[in-house]
Amino acid sequence: MKIFSPALSRLARFRYWHIEHWVNSPIAAQREILQDLITHGQYTAFGLKYQFADIFNIRKFKATVPIHEYQDLKPYIDQVMEGEDGILWNTPVKWFAKSSGTTSDKSKFIPLTEESIQDNHFQASKDVLALYYKSNPDSDLLTGKSLVIGGSHHVHPIKEDIKYGDLSAVLLENSPFWAGLIRTPELSIALMDEWEEKIENLAQSTIHENVTSIAGVPTWTLVLLKRILEMSGKLTIKEVWPNFELYIHGGVSFTPYKEQFKKIMGGDCNYLEIYNASEGFFAAQDNLKEEGMLLLLEHGIFYEFMPIEEYGKEFPITYGLNKVEIGKNYAIVISTNGGLWRYLVGDTIQFTHLAPYRIKVTGRLKQFINAFGEELIVDNSDKAMSEACAQFGVSMKEYTAAPIYMSDHNTGAHEWLIEFETAPTDLNAFTIELDKNLMLANSDYEAKRHKNIALSLPQITSVKKGCFHAWLKQKGKLGGQHKVPRLSNERLFIEEIKKVNQAL
Repeated sequence: MKIFSPALSRLARFRYWHIEHWVNSPIAAQREILQDLITHGQYTAFGLKYQFADIFNIRKFKATVPIHEYQDLKPYIDQVMEGEDGILWNTPVKWFAKSSGTTSDKSKFIPLTEESIQDNHFQASKDVLALYYKSNPDSDLLTGKSLVIGGSHHVHPIKEDIKYGDLSAVLLENSPFWAGLIRTPELSIALMDEWEEKIENLAQSTIHENVTSIAGVPTWTLVLLKRILEMSGKLTIKEVWPNFELYIHGGVSFTPYKEQFKKIMGGDCNYLEIYNASEGFFAAQDNLKEEGMLLLLEHGIFYEFMPIEEYGKEFPITYGLNKVEIGKNYAIVISTNGGLWRYLVGDTIQFTHLAPYRIKVTGRLKQFINAFGEELIVDNSDKAMSEACAQFGVSMKEYTAAPIYMSDHNTGAHEWLIEFETAPTDLNAFTIELDKNLMLANSDYEAKRHKNIALSLPQITSVKKGCFHAWLKQKGKLGGQHKVPRLSNERLFIEEIKKVNQAL
């Protein structure tokens, strides 16, 4: 298959010319996307309610259509799941992506139209390949296979011709036949529900393949890679798969895991971040040497950016690309060719570059700690954790943190539960280092820590190995895209995890 690599590289270069079009004309590309979306939606039940036929510009669209969270759109989605057409989009909806976060026990069902599957998810995947080949023209990536770690559920019927599954399962079911030639493992393994068994089968079925890339969440990828090393008796992944060159990651910050991956890979390897969710494929890293992912602007999604201080207001302000600023936290609001209209995704991002538009994910709207005005976000905690681990030569598997509220006798604090891969010998010294790094990352946290007036030193517990794994399993959220909440402004999750730790 190596003989095809130059041809594939040329095809990727040719596709890059199309990418350059919307990179160079971002505002025009977004304006065209919105016009196309409104055209598709004007005679739907949603479009008739909000008089899409009278919307001729972005200002009118924002003034007419309110921002929606999932519960606001759920009555429409329920109608679509009952088989009704023309509710949110003007073509039939045959698929739903079942999505659920650790912050809720309830599942969300995100409609996937033919347009959102083809023009968003699949087109974005092709563009990721084009961007990679642009940066690595001599790559042999497609001479081997891509190991995809995802798809924790088979698809299930809702009604005749309407099915649901997690996003990766739906995309696997809809992928062209030739995709199976460059992907591993076989579908029966890729779609297994039971994750402990799935990891074992993944390892056994791929250990002798010529794997050149992996796509998956860092935590589960590490579990798989360590099992493969155990089975093979090798010390590094490069010894198992000599042609391995690319790890595609997303879903959680890679910062706390990067050193672990470098060690386990054992050789040169490229790391490429993507921002892909059930609601849409939003961004992908185009420059492997720089932080930030290129915002995908011609893939069936119209973007707005809401300053996080606007969240919860009756009439929140949102900005277009022409008014965003580097380094400011925004919540993403999307309108999509899947029938989501001014939908608040729930993630927070910052722009790292404006020409072209590059972003990084900084956390979740509902994952933060601000019990004392410290405004701590996941981007802060991930960086502080990574630097503390590097300083002490240790590594962690998972962590979560929540506030300890003030009492009559004590100031407030943050309680941290950390599951270390290798634990520090002096946990108190590690705590001091983490605290120092948090102050460096966040001036509001630093101000509240001044002389312990509002916040005292964090309280860290090193939990038993397997604690977070057991908690996720207890909640029915083991595997796939399910993630441990890094930060919470309430104590519900941390108390549940402490109980699990005590029971181990």
